[in-house]
Amino acid sequence: MDRGKTRITVAGAGALGLVIAWGLARAGFRVSVFDPAQANASSVAAGMLAPVFETVLDPDVDGHFHLLMAARDLWPALAGQVGIDLDRRGAMAVGDFEFLTRVTLGISQLGLTTERLSRSDLDAAVPGLGPAFQEGLLTREDWRLEPVPAMAALCKAAQAAGVDFHPGSVRGLDEGDKLVIATGAGRDLIPIAPLLKVLTPIKGQILRAGASGFDGVLRMPNGYCVGSSGGFAVGATMEPGVDDLAPTAEAGMRLEAVARDAFPDLETNFETQVGVRAATPDGLPMIGCTADPNVFLAVGTRRNGWLLAPMAAQIITACLTEGEAGPYAARLDPMRFV
Repeated sequence: MDRGKTRITVAGAGALGLVIAWGLARAGFRVSVFDPAQANASSVAAGMLAPVFETVLDPDVDGHFHLLMAARDLWPALAGQVGIDLDRRGAMAVGDFEFLTRVTLGISQLGLTTERLSRSDLDAAVPGLGPAFQEGLLTREDWRLEPVPAMAALCKAAQAAGVDFHPGSVRGLDEGDKLVIATGAGRDLIPIAPLLKVLTPIKGQILRAGASGFDGVLRMPNGYCVGSSGGFAVGATMEPGVDDLAPTAEAGMRLEAVARDAFPDLETNFETQVGVRAATPDGLPMIGCTADPNVFLAVGTRRNGWLLAPMAAQIITACLTEGEAGPYAARLDPMRFV
């Protein structure tokens, strides 16, 4: 394959599509990204790179810890090359005795340890935390980035590497020799990639507000709060099978309750943001080659799109590079979902 003459179309300009496009352009391919320029799930996200808490708190990703950790470990190199700031201070958890015991046990079963936090530790780390939370724990294995600046940095790096960006949706292979589908829950390309039929859309809502004085990640039994110089976020709801982008009052009230539980004296007005992600029946992403040698998938990452983006780029680049199998290269098996 002559990389310099091979035109690759990437459908989707979220975290997966941008990192894949950047990686392919750096590998010498001619890359174009097509996206309808609507809000995508990558921008409606808290930006957490959280293999530990995702594994411990989400039963649908149980058993995927080593995959998620391997993906997280690819982030420092990518962030350094692209110019993305990583917050590697870790993430805290607060809750009742039962919740903290369950989380501590889950983390220990992963072969990791946690740091216990007293109320005085919490007062120093989480100003304004409600009095109901008298102890917590910290894992330093979960990291975070700011999604909007990260996407801007990826766009800039991709353009510098020679990637062309185009508004609008992809309908097939007309725009290039190879097609990489990184469109989340979009179903328009099912005719040329039948595996997309197994994806389930998941509507997610998150609240955002101005700065709160809290700087960090706080996990609780009913949600999470994230604070930084970029503002305050509360998340997140998950509605499987729903793909509309209309905010719902019930979800907003539920998320506001999360914020008030953590910060009873918080005075702010929230903005609701909505994104649609996609999941596979077994919770694992579909990243790699399809039965069509010209079509590749990077979809089904559920709420770990940011976390899995650099690994997806490695897989897709390996699949498109002759003679280089790559450490994570994989051919997708339709029988996996039968």
